[in-house]
Amino acid sequence: MSEAVDVIWDGLKSHEPRNLPDLFEDGDRTAKLSGRIEWGAGDTAGGILFDWSKTHLDDDLLGRFEKLAEAMDFTGKRDAMFAGKRINNTEDRAAEHTAQRGVGAASSVEEAMALHARMKMLVEAIHGDDCAGALGEIKHLIHIGIGGSALGPALAVDALTRDLAKVDVHVVSNIDGVALEQAMEACDPETTMIAVASKTFTTIETMTNAQSALKWLEQNGIGDPYGRVVALTASPEKAVEWGVDETRILPFSENVGGRYSLWSSIGFPVAMAIGWDEFEEFLAGAQAVDLHFQSANGRSNLPLRAAFADQYYTRLRGCQTRAVFAYDERLGLLPDYLQQLEMESNGKSVTAAGDPVDGQTAPITWGGVGTDAQHAVFQLLHQGTHLIPVDFIASIAPGDMLDPAHHRILLTNCFAQGAALMAGQSSDDGARNFEGDRPSATMLCDDLDAATLGALIAFHEHRTFANAMLMGINPFDQFGVELGKQMAKSIEAGGNQFDASTERLLEIAGLS
Repeated sequence: MSEAVDVIWDGLKSHEPRNLPDLFEDGDRTAKLSGRIEWGAGDTAGGILFDWSKTHLDDDLLGRFEKLAEAMDFTGKRDAMFAGKRINNTEDRAAEHTAQRGVGAASSVEEAMALHARMKMLVEAIHGDDCAGALGEIKHLIHIGIGGSALGPALAVDALTRDLAKVDVHVVSNIDGVALEQAMEACDPETTMIAVASKTFTTIETMTNAQSALKWLEQNGIGDPYGRVVALTASPEKAVEWGVDETRILPFSENVGGRYSLWSSIGFPVAMAIGWDEFEEFLAGAQAVDLHFQSANGRSNLPLRAAFADQYYTRLRGCQTRAVFAYDERLGLLPDYLQQLEMESNGKSVTAAGDPVDGQTAPITWGGVGTDAQHAVFQLLHQGTHLIPVDFIASIAPGDMLDPAHHRILLTNCFAQGAALMAGQSSDDGARNFEGDRPSATMLCDDLDAATLGALIAFHEHRTFANAMLMGINPFDQFGVELGKQMAKSIEAGGNQFDASTERLLEIAGLS
């Protein structure tokens, strides 16, 4: 880091935090620390309110973090990402997931739109009434992938198809055969299509599951199992070699990283489940956040402001975890999705220049669903010894048609938890004493529809990028994922010597 950056961090470290309730002596605090991102008009209008007023951010901290962003050339690096520059320096490639949403280098956006058009044709052919001769009747889709090729589709399908799905989608990622068996048992092979999602089309878990799925189709009388496969990949030639007809290969760019790939052809199962029109709304919600992130500066940039809070709690207050609680059953998989996005992106110990980092990087992301989590982990949040910043996410509009009391109780619990964490409650009985001064942020959606989900995911993508730029690390590589895979391959190949413990485990399991 430069001397100027060190001076800014020294200033940040010298900041004396005030108790959260005392910060509300500023009558304008809620307005200052809140902001909205909106999209659409009329029936398609929507938005999300972001409120950081219950965090320890204040004018002094925000000003110092803005100076840090300037010193770290945040604006230049953000603009380079949108321009399609090779900001992923360790892999010498760009990071162009936003081009999939129509924001980025013109040539990359044009390529993305052409690939979307190809995917749209296939999706609408399968959904259409006239497809019985060419593709047969498709009622089920088994989507096989892992990591970013599975977590995003699983989240989106689960969140957006609680009412009705055009096609019944099952996402399988685990190499544990129980996962694939469960999906196959829920599907009729006569009306099932298989999507194989792999950037390289060599991922061992994905390809092994795909071979077993093909065998299942064949064993159940499907004469041409490969004719039921759609390949989602950045290596179309590998998919052809594997046996997929090129008309059913949906490519995406090498510059779209796995955990940022939901917007590309990896989103095929989402489009199959919700239909193309809603998939476009999903992209539009994300695009609205892209445009905000691209144009807003300093504390007005809401993903950057979220990163200011993240840096404060991780680097200055020593918080090792960050909790996310969605008060909406449909977002039950969001913490899982954010774990990969944030921890794989920013779980690094060196800077982009290869130097050791000078502080903590990504906290451990975890969470759950309210109100279930209140009866499981909130004891620790309120009275435990760990300081854990919390994000609450909720929707003003309910996702059910039951008595409005259900949603009213859900929302009052959500808002009450944030208020209780901050205010606490004094008691002479230590077991009943709540210290308070525990931070939280709230993301309140107008509704939870396809556009809103797209906006939520894009917001967290940009928040992750902003954190990385403030720390000077590269959020787009993931070499830490590879070592365990390499050793697993060594075990499979045989002839390698490992430590005594591993050798004994292999012997007991009958693998040596």
